[in-house]
Amino acid sequence: MREARLPSFCTKMDFKSKVKNLLEEGLKNNPSLFLIDFTISDSYKITVVLDGDNGVSLQDCMDISRAIEHNLDREEQDFSLEVASAGVSMPLKMSRQYIKNIGRNIKITTNSNEVIEAKLVDANDEKAILNWKERVQKKIGKGKETVEVTRDFPYSDIKEAIITIKF
Repeated sequence: MREARLPSFCTKMDFKSKVKNLLEEGLKNNPSLFLIDFTISDSYKITVVLDGDNGVSLQDCMDISRAIEHNLDREEQDFSLEVASAGVSMPLKMSRQYIKNIGRNIKITTNSNEVIEAKLVDANDEKAILNWKERVQKKIGKGKETVEVTRDFPYSDIKEAIITIKF
């Protein structure tokens, strides 16, 4: 008698669910870490991208990798696993990332394609607050003057935000 096999979409969904549960369990052990991205390709390549309130160490990546890999059976499903930290050039995706980067320079592109490079002076769960200097026409007389601008940007208005490094 032949063993009935589940359709591959069920198997992959079950596998993804199991990996996600293992990942969440691993993250519970280090609450300063948080998930930025999690994917499983058609060839069962698991990719996990992490960030942390205090950065992400190699040991953090190894711990999360072990939490996942040591609880999966390669005989049941072959897979590859990559756990990495969010690089400085990766766009910010979560309010927690903005909060941890207060005081750094940032380049944002708004939904209306306005590009602003400024200092991230504050952030909370709803918005980022940026500060920069710009040249504007004088209110009285000819010429321009430099003014300081501080402006709130709700996350819903930000298309992309990247931390900038100046040397």
